[in-house]
Order: sequence, then C-alpha cells, then structure tokens
Amino acid sequence: MTVLFLLPLFILTALSSLTSAASDYHEELVLQPLPQSALLSSFNFRSNTSQESFEQRHFRYFPRALGQILQHAHTKELHLRFTTGRWDAESWGPRPWNGSKEGGTGVELWAWIDAPNDEGAFAKWITLTQSLSGLFCASLNFIDSTRTTRPVVSFEPSGDHFPSSQLHLLHGTLPGEVVCTENLTPFLKLLPCKGKAGVSSLFDGHKLFDASWQSMSVDIRPVCPSEGECLVQIEQTIDMVLDLDRSKRPRDNPIPRPVPADQLVCDTSKPYHSGDTCYPLEKTSEKGWSLTEVFGRSISGVCPLADDQGSSEETVCLRVPHERTVYMSPEASENKDSNGISRCFSLHPSNPFDLVLPEQEVQANVPLDEPVLRAERTIVGHGQERGGMRIIFDNPSLTSAVDFIYFETLPWFLRPYVHTLQATITGLDGVPRQVAASEIIKETFYRPAIDRERGTQLELALSVPAASTVTLTYDFEKAILRYTEYPPDANRGFNVAPAVIKLVSLEDDANTRQTPIYIRTTSLLLPLPTPDFSMPYNVIILTSTVIALAFGSVFNLLVRRFVSAEEAAALTSQTLKGRIASKVVALRDRVRGKSSKVE
Repeated sequence: MTVLFLLPLFILTALSSLTSAASDYHEELVLQPLPQSALLSSFNFRSNTSQESFEQRHFRYFPRALGQILQHAHTKELHLRFTTGRWDAESWGPRPWNGSKEGGTGVELWAWIDAPNDEGAFAKWITLTQSLSGLFCASLNFIDSTRTTRPVVSFEPSGDHFPSSQLHLLHGTLPGEVVCTENLTPFLKLLPCKGKAGVSSLFDGHKLFDASWQSMSVDIRPVCPSEGECLVQIEQTIDMVLDLDRSKRPRDNPIPRPVPADQLVCDTSKPYHSGDTCYPLEKTSEKGWSLTEVFGRSISGVCPLADDQGSSEETVCLRVPHERTVYMSPEASENKDSNGISRCFSLHPSNPFDLVLPEQEVQANVPLDEPVLRAERTIVGHGQERGGMRIIFDNPSLTSAVDFIYFETLPWFLRPYVHTLQATITGLDGVPRQVAASEIIKETFYRPAIDRERGTQLELALSVPAASTVTLTYDFEKAILRYTEYPPDANRGFNVAPAVIKLVSLEDDANTRQTPIYIRTTSLLLPLPTPDFSMPYNVIILTSTVIALAFGSVFNLLVRRFVSAEEAAALTSQTLKGRIASKVVALRDRVRGKSSKVE
C-alpha cells in the first residue's frame, strides 16, 4: 500500500535531487487547505556542497557553524526535529512527507557517527549534543546515557555511505522540551537568505508558534548522484497547520470576541429560533484568506541565491481544485498541473508576491487519503506503585494487513514486565478476543534498563490484520527516586517519550521498498511516588532553631564570666570607663562643696 500525499511536493523533490549536482540552493512552499478552517504550510529549503569542499571547510551555501560541528563529532548523517502540538489524522489525513520530517513532541535527534567502537561513538555523541545545544539554544545537552538508545531496525540511513565506514546509530529524545522563538532564530540563520527574502520571509514567531501543530526539521546526509561525485546535502523543513480564524486576527486585537448579532447566520427552521436564540447554520462556502492575512506579510520576492533567481523555478504551490478562484500578484506566472488539484507559481525576483483565495462556494475538495494506520498509547492503572501501558493499533483497510516496526523508549524508573505482554484483536463484529502475543508480534528486540545508566528499549515487528484493531497491554513498576532527583515540578509528572512506528510499503508490480511512513504517538506523563517536600523544610527549620538555641547557650557558658556584684564594681572601677566615671563624680562633689561654702 502506497500513500500519496503532497504529490507535487514529492515530484519536485525527486526532480531536484536528480539535478542536485548543478543546483546549490532550492526553496519551495506548498499550501493546502484542510478541513475545519485549517491551512497546511510546508516550507522546504535545500542546499548542498561537494564532499571535497566540505572536508576542506570551504562552505558557500552550507552553514559553516553546522559543518564544523559535524566534522568535529565525526557525524556522517544527522536528523534533528523540533515539534509541538498533535497531528489530527482523523481530520487532516496522512502526515506531510509521510511523517519522515516529523519528530516526537519536544526535541528528537538521531545520527550516524563514524567511530571504531561503541564507547568512542558515545563520546562523539555527547560532543554532538552539547554543540547542537549551543547552536540551537535548546537543552540537547541533557541527552545523556539515560536518554540515549541504539535502534536496530526502526531507522535507516537515507544517505549514500561507504560500506567500509563503521557507523553507529544513536537516538535521543527530550519530550519535555518547550520549542519557542529562540529555536526558530538559529534555524533561520542557517538559511542563505536568513529570512530576509524568498519564502522564508513569511516566518513570524508569533504565527509559527500559534499554530495548532508545527514541526521544524534539519536533515544532513551525503548524496552521490554519480560515481566519483558526492555531495553533502542539508534540508531544512518547517511544516505547520494554522487556524485561519486565529491567524487572521489582527495583532492589535488578539483576544477572540463574539460575533456581532447582526452578523450571525442562524438556522431559522429550528422551532426555538427567536430574536435571542440562534442555532448556527453551517456555511457551505470555504473561508477566504490571503498570505498577508495569514502570515501578516507577503513574500519578499525570491532569494537571490536560489536556482535561476526564480525566473523559471516554481517556488510556491497551492493544492486546491482548478475550479477555485485564485488571485495572485500580477508579476508572477501560474502553471496548473494535469491532475486538476494543484497549481504552482513562479515569482518575480524582486517584487513581493501575495496570494488571495476569496470566500466562495465549495464545489470540490482535494481528496485526503485514509491513514494507513492509527495508533494510540496511554497509561492505565491507578496507584503510586504499579501501572500499565496500553497501545491501540487500528487498521482501516478492508483488504490488506499492515506490517510495521514499533519502537518504544522508556525511562529507567519505569520498569516494564515483558512477561505480562498481552494482545487483543477486535474485528468487524466488535467482539474482542484475546490471542497469543506471538500471533501479532513477529520479532522482538528488548534491552532492559539499568538504574541511572540507561533506559528500556523495546522494538517489536507487528502485523495487524485487515479491518481489525489490535490492543497491546503490559504492566510496569514505578521506581522510587532519590529526593535530589526530583525536579522542581515533581507533582506534574515525568515525561515519557513518544513511540515511533515505521511502516514500509511494497509495490505490487515490483518488489521494491519505498520511502517508509513514520507515525509518532503523543508523549505521556508518568506520575511517580513523590514525597512531601514540605516535611524536609519543616525538619530543616526545627533543626536550625534547636541548634541555634543550643549553640547560643553553650557559647555563653564558655565565653562569659559569672562574678558577684562587689567584684563587678571593683572590676568596673579599674577600667577606663570606671576611672572616667569616678573623676566625674569627684568633680561633681567638689562643685557642690564650693557652692555650699559660698552660701
């Protein structure tokens, strides 16, 4: 089963990869309206340099800062993801790029490192994560041994590597990382035009991080289009799903307000319709929008470093039926494809470009393919000691089974009981029946955790029958941490990284493998037994008070001298203060005596 999504985007990417030796920089933008007033915007930027120039550190379009990090860490292939939000597969259909440019919630990183052994690869891995942490202003330096795994079959290199290389694959995640504007700024600095011209001029942190779902990716790989000529290619992608109503809201009025009464469209056929009761009537027309309204700005021409400076390159593509009315800037040219659902535009090198879709009746929509597989993962159970994991796989196809790889990374303080793994199948009749796990699980790779050294790694080769739902469950135990290992927001819970699902489709005509389809579940929050941190505070305060009282008493006993009143008076008279006081008393008595004689 082959899923075709964003077909023009894939065709352009395939054609450009064939001519990558001649072209050094290419950028494109694909726009597709989605149901529920959503807009999918896919930005793609690709540049390359020759392998010889890369090794000699002669960088032109390839970012020097990133190239030096890769050379120092001996990294041959790199994939970095920044993702926030959740992709709604039921409403939006399959993921863009078949999920290959998407990462789990937070930050996800995997790379192939050239090293003689595992210890050397891990040392280079730490160097890589710490360097990328400073470059992208992210917490990648927190990816230590407990957050690092070595997948076996879940990831495959997409570049052309020499068989003699000793490559080691390492994978790390930070599901609790918050992606924000400070990650977007370094991302734009890697681009040749740095967001000043071309499609990257649309980027605005307020718009990007206000999206319902967004993903930023950086992919670096070696490409050898012909024998003896190899390139180092970097591909940067930003995919985001914008809410049109929220995006078109002016910046000086960001608070959503109720629609005025005179603008409400009500269903008058309802019996309770009146002047103060309105049932909203669903519009049959699709909402209008423009680039200026959605992104707050228009495209500033074409990046001067792009191929042919935009004279013949189709930079912006829009996936709407040809029957839809679309207005564009007069300097641009339009080219419609033969499938009737896509059109591309060639921009003027220096003039701004704007695209306008007015509100109009919907005659036909771009068909959205059915997702190959639906996955859901949740934590079940109650209590602070034990719990369980439940993973649901739904195959919507009525004829074909789905084979895939399920990759799961668990923290060391979550200890799964693999012997409790059970499988349940629910068919079209809706009656669940429990089967042996071996009927669903074809192969298993399990690497147990070591406390405070590494997490649990679980890879399963699964098969879900047609029109069936498979539910996997297993139990786990929660470990008790040391009080110094709890974060400041311990009662919030601990993040569990999303699971990765890899599907590989086979063509019917030729037994050739296609680009894998990746699906990632949502991240989870694991509540752990958390002590009452107010008690240590109370103990510290009480202990400090007791020690202060005891120390003060002992100090007074050791330093002070206890004498009688007469001895104290004698000692006082011998001091400078006592002598001055006696002189003052004698002077006073003398003055009084003289005054009495005068009388």
